[in-house]
Amino acid sequence: MKKNALILIGIFTSLAASRFIPHPPNFTSLIALSFYVPVLLGLRFLPVLLISFAITDIIIGYHSGTHWTWGSIFLIGLVSPLFAKNIKFRICGALFGAFTFFVVTNFGVWASGMYGYTYEGIIKCYIMAVPFFTYSLLSTLFFSTIIETFYRFYRVKFLKIKNT
Repeated sequence: MKKNALILIGIFTSLAASRFIPHPPNFTSLIALSFYVPVLLGLRFLPVLLISFAITDIIIGYHSGTHWTWGSIFLIGLVSPLFAKNIKFRICGALFGAFTFFVVTNFGVWASGMYGYTYEGIIKCYIMAVPFFTYSLLSTLFFSTIIETFYRFYRVKFLKIKNT
């Protein structure tokens, strides 16, 4: 039980730190954590991630697209175990998570009517979001590398496993 409590605190702290420390738009650990928490700890920890996200949203503030963001995080977490095979699959899966986040959340922006309910509006919505997607990709790679490094260290140092 003590180990699970430490894991829960670690998930919350990691997410909160990357959201509260000043950063470029969409440059947080959110996508990497939403991918890696279910892969490395199991799907049973996905609600912990969503609750941590909700707590940080209470502090940061909710917005009209919050449910789209949470939905994308939930979806990323659900599909992430399909990419657990090895490090290459995990990195590709994390990047797929960034793509999923981009598609779902920007569909939510378009559905809010911000760009009009037209074909041109949805295209403009996605084009305007490309800079944010760039930051999402970079942050996902950055935080995935950190998580993979810690995971590798843990497996080699404590479990005496050399390859993942």
